[in-house]
Amino acid sequence: MAQTAKKLSSRQGSAAQEERRELLSSLSHTRTLINQAYGGFNTASDSDLIESYVFEINSLQARYNYLLRRVKELEGAT
Repeated sequence: MAQTAKKLSSRQGSAAQEERRELLSSLSHTRTLINQAYGGFNTASDSDLIESYVFEINSLQARYNYLLRRVKELEGAT
């Protein structure tokens, strides 16, 4: 019975580590997208294009905050 619990705990730990790796990868990718969106925003002159960059940046920042919160939750659970 103790071995079964140990195996289950090991699998859960491995799944949590894999999820953390995926979240960190997504964080990095999202950070890159945010930087690209800021680059586009800084060079745009058309008001519609500027507005689209503002929405894109806000959306990406919300995603980044979500991913960061999930990483912190996983780290708190281990």
